[in-house]
Amino acid sequence: MSEKSCFCSCGNFTSPADFVPSGELETSNPELPQCENLMRPLKNYGIACMSMGFLIEETAPVVWRGLMVMSAIEKLLRQVDWGQLDYLVIDMPPGTGDVQLSVSQNVPIAGAVIISTPQDIALLDARKGAEMFRKVHVPVLGLVQNMSVFQCPKCKHETHIFGADGVRDLAKSLELDILGDIPLHVNIRETCDSGQPVVISQPQSDAVSLVQCTLNRVDGTSHRCSLNRKVYLNVAQGNKVL
Repeated sequence: MSEKSCFCSCGNFTSPADFVPSGELETSNPELPQCENLMRPLKNYGIACMSMGFLIEETAPVVWRGLMVMSAIEKLLRQVDWGQLDYLVIDMPPGTGDVQLSVSQNVPIAGAVIISTPQDIALLDARKGAEMFRKVHVPVLGLVQNMSVFQCPKCKHETHIFGADGVRDLAKSLELDILGDIPLHVNIRETCDSGQPVVISQPQSDAVSLVQCTLNRVDGTSHRCSLNRKVYLNVAQGNKVL
């Protein structure tokens, strides 16, 4: 994807710590210049990022519903100095509630990407998410199967902890594309926790090849749906996405 990209977390309004740990950010808190009325997003590896979690205490819960959630989303999207962007990726929580409806009704969306593990309980939410976006006329670009397989680092035996092809079967029933399979890999978790994502710290690894292939498919699918809108909904249904 283009270097002029950004990430907006509208999940549970907590910091996307896997993506930009506080120790690795260029600044620790969003800035609000006195001459402007827009917050400056935090940046890591050239990608701007904003989350409600940056604006509250680390351990403070955000117990909001309805109008308060909608107001917070409005601030994250329209009161942040995003600059000129080619892509805006919005991380969404599972479900079909206020957050999803508010974003889909107030932002010109290029498409939604549904991300799920292959297990049955997660696929129930994934199906509901896909159907909801269809109802509000947001193109569903496809599905990503997350934590698809675990390979033992010692013997290389592969185990499908969450099931084998649940997301593929769901995509077939919904007549949607499979955009990628992301494995359950210890290196992905460790590098994210350290603030150096695997795509940066281990760019030649097999995991990165799979991630890059997935991103290329998302970008290619979006071009078929909309040539002038580059706002993506990253909808993690049932399980945390990488």
